[in-house]
Amino acid sequence: MGNHRNKSLGKLEISCREKDLAPLMKQFLRFPMKLGRLEERSRKFVQKSGLREWKHEWSTVHLLEEPEFASPINNLTVPVGREAILSCTVNNLGKYKVAWVRAEDQTILSLHSKVVTHNSRIGVTHDNLNTWQLRIRQLKESDRGCYMCQINTAIMKIAKGCLDVYVPPDINDDTSGDLSVSEGDNATLWCKATGHPTPRIVWKREDSQSIVLRKGPREYTKVDTFNGTHLNFWRLDRKQMGAYLCIASNDVPPAVSKRIALNVNFAPAIKVPNQLLGAPLNTDVQLECYVEAFPNTINYWIKNRGEMLLNG
Repeated sequence: MGNHRNKSLGKLEISCREKDLAPLMKQFLRFPMKLGRLEERSRKFVQKSGLREWKHEWSTVHLLEEPEFASPINNLTVPVGREAILSCTVNNLGKYKVAWVRAEDQTILSLHSKVVTHNSRIGVTHDNLNTWQLRIRQLKESDRGCYMCQINTAIMKIAKGCLDVYVPPDINDDTSGDLSVSEGDNATLWCKATGHPTPRIVWKREDSQSIVLRKGPREYTKVDTFNGTHLNFWRLDRKQMGAYLCIASNDVPPAVSKRIALNVNFAPAIKVPNQLLGAPLNTDVQLECYVEAFPNTINYWIKNRGEMLLNG
């Protein structure tokens, strides 16, 4: 048995005796697996009389390369409501087809340049060269996940790209409202927000004053802002009363805030600048007192005999 390649004619000739034909054909059937698919333009078997030899001749042999992805699919991060475009570039596609598939549930979205899903927000474009683009318009949170570009070769080839959908923060209903607490009691303001990535919560006073936090009977800490979902007050003081802002942000604009009023109730405290006044007969005199309390008080004057002064 012998074989030779005629380089000038581009021919591959193999000859063998009849008893060697079976192993030869087995060897040749393995040949395409090693070198690729063989396209046969012409083929003939010639039986030579007397020697009973077989001659198998290919006039032209073409080695066709398998399709391959030119580059990985880039992962994307896109805000909700915008459009995401995943690109898949394939070399040597030949007669094969490209499909886009959602990885999570294996839903087929497109076959070559045709959309097969009923989702009207999904489209596919082909640049007539070697790039297929999966386009998802008006992004929703449910679009977050990975997508596969598939080539329908005998052993399917797959490239995967993942999409992350960013969502701006939103303060949800599970957030404390305005709060009234007696002085000396403990209180907690809390604020929760949704969004992706998870929002950060920052507290500050509406009047831009420092937030006063008590750590002990006589120990206070002042901060301009406080980070965290819960703002805890121990043994409230009237000086801590005011409006606080819960601000949620996650680098996806816009940030949002909620105003929460903290009222500290305390009994009236009276201050009198002058406890004793003297004035000439038949002249006017003005008595002053200052009342501090929350809620606001109803103030009135009483003479020493218990008579109420209606004007004053």
